[in-house]
Amino acid sequence: MNRKIIVLDTTLRDGEQVPGAKLNVLQKIEFAHQLERLNVDIIEAGFPASSAGDFQAVQEIVRSVGDSVSITALARAVKSDIDAVYESIKLAQNPLIHIVLGTSNVHVEKKFNRSKEAVMQMGVDAVKYAKTLLPHVQYSTEDASRSEFEYLWKTIESVVKAGATMINVPDTVGYAVPEEFGELIRKINERLKNLDEKVILSVHCHNDLGLATANTLSAIKNGAEKIEVTINGLGERAGNTSLEEVVMGIKVRENHFKCSTDINTKEILKTSRLLTHLTGLDVQVNKAITGENAFAHSSGIHQDGLLKNKQVYEIMSPEEVGAESMELILTARSGRHAFKNAVEKMGFDMSDGEDFESLFEKFITLADTKKEVYDHDVFYLVTNHRSIEASSSQLYELVSFQVVTNDLYPTATIKLKKGSETFKDSAVGDGPIDALFSVIKTLVGLEVELKDYKINSLSRGKEAIGRVNLRIEYQGKIYAGRALDTDISKASAMAFLNGINAALLDATNDNLN
Repeated sequence: MNRKIIVLDTTLRDGEQVPGAKLNVLQKIEFAHQLERLNVDIIEAGFPASSAGDFQAVQEIVRSVGDSVSITALARAVKSDIDAVYESIKLAQNPLIHIVLGTSNVHVEKKFNRSKEAVMQMGVDAVKYAKTLLPHVQYSTEDASRSEFEYLWKTIESVVKAGATMINVPDTVGYAVPEEFGELIRKINERLKNLDEKVILSVHCHNDLGLATANTLSAIKNGAEKIEVTINGLGERAGNTSLEEVVMGIKVRENHFKCSTDINTKEILKTSRLLTHLTGLDVQVNKAITGENAFAHSSGIHQDGLLKNKQVYEIMSPEEVGAESMELILTARSGRHAFKNAVEKMGFDMSDGEDFESLFEKFITLADTKKEVYDHDVFYLVTNHRSIEASSSQLYELVSFQVVTNDLYPTATIKLKKGSETFKDSAVGDGPIDALFSVIKTLVGLEVELKDYKINSLSRGKEAIGRVNLRIEYQGKIYAGRALDTDISKASAMAFLNGINAALLDATNDNLN
């Protein structure tokens, strides 16, 4: 009988640690709803002790999806962190406290500057305290793949006796290789089952050597019951294990791994695209499962084989991961019913009548401009609508703009709104976009530096929707801004403002602390 592998998605915690990938509360809630549709078992919603904003985001995710998905959040092995996790997730139907503490020599000696026994006792005390708050506690032995095995096992044994219900074995710096990591998991699994067969063994791998997926699959083959993954492999440095790669690896080679997951694989591509939209971080075109070319065939030999039988060159169908070939074409005359049906087919909830009317107005505006609206247009229209946080007195809003481009004095004039105040000015730049950004910086009075600027076309035709992604630096921190519009100049101005608003919100949260 096939084993069930538990899937914990940590995109909203480990994935969000990527510079420029930080999401606001509404964006996190939108993504959490998509993870719910993907049917992950556990969502790691954040690191609530890190900031008031992250604490609030975890709470809101619990309120939004905590009745159907298990929610956890990260804590260091200190009481204040554990309290923050408990307070933020306690209303979830199945909350889990996640504690992390290093076990390798380099962590014990260089990071903590304590004896091994003292560090182990920190972990035991943390688990004992967490168990007084909630019944489910996961303990992560950070940098396990570089740890001395007997000390690693002694730590695991001690925290299990203290009450840990899950043991997570991370390859924190992507150091392991598949055979070695699989053997480590096999040895731990054998001892753990003799110690307490109810304790779940989990793995969390990083991709520094490009082996995260291979290491995770090797761990599953050797007894791991739970995996920690992210969408698109998003994560610090070279990233985390990619959810879609492991899940589809298990599904395609089910006879080999003899296990399965409850993931709704038809939601994979939609989840990937939503994350790309929210973070502005593109997926490489040849990325397995979710890359643009993952199911593309250009070779004549391949095309000939596919026409005869798809199985000649496809080990899985595009439809299995939600990459349907059907095109949805709408116009301004399609009406509410057709538009609503199209949106709901994509998995979005349209039960809020007021929200739907606001979205429908945006659709009509887009349809008037583009004439024909395709499924990808609708997808980005909805995700952009859902992820934009309502303006407040703290935030700037673009009211109107004008750009004049020439080879002498490219000029931009901008009118902004902040609460009840309006601001207007003009500036000259090296080009129209530089002029736009110069006048915006003058109006908001913030000295920000543009670090990265990128334009992508998201649809076809001369009226294609353009997406602008950029990153700015303010007071040593990197903030991402992104916007969609058929007018690239307007999208650029809105993206720049969104980055500035993200910096302002961050500054407000810091003041709350």
